[in-house]
Amino acid sequence: MIEASDFRDAMALLTTAVHVVTTEGESGVHGFTASAVCSVTDTPPTLLVCMKHTSRSHEYFVDNKALCVNVLGAQHEALSNAFASRLDSAERFKLGSWTQLATGAPVLEDALVSFDCEIEDIQEVGTHSIFMCRVVAIKQSEQEESLVYFNRSYHHVGQVEIA
Repeated sequence: MIEASDFRDAMALLTTAVHVVTTEGESGVHGFTASAVCSVTDTPPTLLVCMKHTSRSHEYFVDNKALCVNVLGAQHEALSNAFASRLDSAERFKLGSWTQLATGAPVLEDALVSFDCEIEDIQEVGTHSIFMCRVVAIKQSEQEESLVYFNRSYHHVGQVEIA
């Protein structure tokens, strides 16, 4: 049997993009920092997003049935930390500039890329919900440097211009 702590230590060595996942709707506005986001298929364009059941944001996403995956650029480390903290939603959304696309979920204006999605299905696995999300709109930036998480710390990946 693999211990949860051993699994977490091993997963820390899996480099992942850093995302702020947001929602807005009848339940209100909320967001959280996530690394567990993955492409499922391009026909139809679908992502999966994993979220812990006990997260204070969980019910907002379930009720609103929409979310936006904002892929963070190198300049967004403070934003990532804020959305992973105990700050309330109002304080979190004061950071950054936000707009909307099709679903009304907050879109970070200077995100590397944002995937605006409708939640089509939710599957429960262990401690987490897996949101199966149909992508209904995409907004890309011109940035070329991404914020990634590896071995429990942030790193930057991508094109950096040297003056």
